[in-house]
Amino acid sequence: MKQLLQHLSTGTTEIADVPPPKVRPGHLFIQSRRTLVSAGTERMLVQFGKAGWLAKARQQPDKVRMVVEKIRTDGLLPTLDAVRSKLDSPLALGYCNVGTVLDVGQGVNGFSVGESVVSNGPHSEFVCVPENLCARIPSGVSDDAAAFTVLGAIGLQGIRLAQPTLGEAFVVTGLGLIGLLTVQLLRAQGCRVLGIDFDPQKVELARGFGAEGLCLRDGVDPITAAGTYSRGRGVDGVIITASTKSNEPVHQAAQMCRKRGRIILVGVTGLELSRADFYEKELSFQVSCSYGPGRYDPEYEEKGHDYPIGFVRWTEQRNFEAVLDMMADSRIDVTPLISHRFPIEQADQAYALLTADEPSLGILIDYASESRESIGDRVIPLKMEGEAREGKPRVSFIGAGNYAGRILIPAFDKAGADFRMVASSGGVSGAHFGRKHAFQAVSSDASAVITDPETDAIVVATRHNTHARLVVESLRAGKHVFVEKPLVLTLDELSEVRTAYSERATSGDSPVLVVGFNRRFAPHVTKMKSLLSGVTAPKTLIMTVNAGEIPMDHWTQDREVGGGRIVGEACHFVDLLRFIVDAPISAAKVTSVADPKSGAKVDDITSFTLSFADGSMGTVHYLANGHKAFPKERLEVFCAGRILALDNFRSLKGLGWSGFRGVKHLRQDKGQEACSKAFLEAIGSGGPSPIPFEELVEVSEWTIKIANEAAS
Repeated sequence: MKQLLQHLSTGTTEIADVPPPKVRPGHLFIQSRRTLVSAGTERMLVQFGKAGWLAKARQQPDKVRMVVEKIRTDGLLPTLDAVRSKLDSPLALGYCNVGTVLDVGQGVNGFSVGESVVSNGPHSEFVCVPENLCARIPSGVSDDAAAFTVLGAIGLQGIRLAQPTLGEAFVVTGLGLIGLLTVQLLRAQGCRVLGIDFDPQKVELARGFGAEGLCLRDGVDPITAAGTYSRGRGVDGVIITASTKSNEPVHQAAQMCRKRGRIILVGVTGLELSRADFYEKELSFQVSCSYGPGRYDPEYEEKGHDYPIGFVRWTEQRNFEAVLDMMADSRIDVTPLISHRFPIEQADQAYALLTADEPSLGILIDYASESRESIGDRVIPLKMEGEAREGKPRVSFIGAGNYAGRILIPAFDKAGADFRMVASSGGVSGAHFGRKHAFQAVSSDASAVITDPETDAIVVATRHNTHARLVVESLRAGKHVFVEKPLVLTLDELSEVRTAYSERATSGDSPVLVVGFNRRFAPHVTKMKSLLSGVTAPKTLIMTVNAGEIPMDHWTQDREVGGGRIVGEACHFVDLLRFIVDAPISAAKVTSVADPKSGAKVDDITSFTLSFADGSMGTVHYLANGHKAFPKERLEVFCAGRILALDNFRSLKGLGWSGFRGVKHLRQDKGQEACSKAFLEAIGSGGPSPIPFEELVEVSEWTIKIANEAAS
């Protein structure tokens, strides 16, 4: 299928050929008929992409601070690699979609195949969208009109926050698409509206919708005009839908308002507010969040948990429905807002308009009406850019997210893998990394990879809750498996993996199964292991992990999806200590900090001490309450009157060791490439797995027990 993508590194747009997505639980699979270019938001993306490095940095000072902190802890070269990789990843454009439902995912209620819906799906021939981000189109509403629904909902949410009443006077500053829709919505609620913009054509459109118009190019003082319009009392509220770096729109809004007036920011402006502007009038100022309640809440958007209407009357979806109802009643007219129309094959020309001198407003993208059979195969062959690596294991990837694309795929590439197929749920990232690293095919269907007869080994790099299932299916399909940590989330899943592995092993076809515990392959750890090999005395290890805070609504914090941070990440350090001691774990003692408000344990502020069968012990301090400027990982080993200290996989210091004082590397190396190479060599040679299977089981079992105790 064709999909419009943008490359943030250059600002160029591309009509890419990517596999259509596969319907997921709680989602609708939709064939697009019409999409709308959101000129304001998407122009900003294009301009950001075309800007140079310095200009990009000036636009995102918060990101610059994060980069500086990463340089301090991880070093310059890894940080530059991470920044380049982030900018290199393509961005799916668009969020105003009209189409036909072709399939409904498990658990979806209220939608049927064949219905016409709006959604926040991108500019793509086929999209897969959560049900709460879709709304049914009433009869009588055209595709052209429905394409404006999402933008209308953005304006409507700003209006709901302003709480206008019949007869009140409002100013709308910025008469782009959202501003002009906001004008119409305010007029439909019985408000008097003054629309302000620099563009005389947009001002005329506002007048056509029943507003008073003020063109700033005419030199008229907007504050004086607002005073006159409000009969000298000050307007009741101002909704700012403009996009500018200036603080002036907010300052002017405060001057225009009456005492206790309301200012709602829907667009983007400077936010250096003057206390004097707000103090004397006791003005309220609020920033509106997109389409309405539910936005950015994974429980609502991804899991489909709707808010009870008795407590949250207007959600994203219900705002969509309200806008569509207004269109059906002819209280919103979008016909004058449409300036251009392009077929999807020429969508790059639509984006060229955004930064051209030619005036534009509502740009529609049309899609050919084709039958369901036109979806085609969810596997797309890719043009080979390099020669096949004869004699090397043929490796396929399931998952092409940030870590897979930035770290794992390049590591396997350097290790000599012969890439076969890459699958990602949406198809976009898979197609990007597939072309970049010369994979033979890309798919949006994991089962296509698992059943592919030409694939020898599968790398699983998806969200944690899918690991166990994909590992089991891959093992039973006769594949070798490399799974990014964790192996499993529960003891029941661990039992399923053990069964699948045993079935292969007892049949004489022993698979190579490796979990991405790359730290045991890092060069500094390899050196530590060699130094400790002759030491028989018990060892004492202290692992300090400055993990950093992650929001509680992030998927890694969800015990059902990410497993929580101990299972999802701290498993690395259970394995690392197990590897260095080289003795089975015999016991674990866990201490966690309790949340002062709820009293619940916080599993990412936890210390646990492992006891080993040889008398050694190791403590892991996994802490999310530190500062980013401190190194993320530090390991200290005390034994037989000697010490080894590893700092963030960049330097290793030895005290009391004959012939060894330390070693430093310019670049941080956590062992990903060496881990990948060891996996491939084990497959190629038919030798033992680089990590014994029973150690994987042991580490997984103890990590789950630690996580359960930390949360109890």
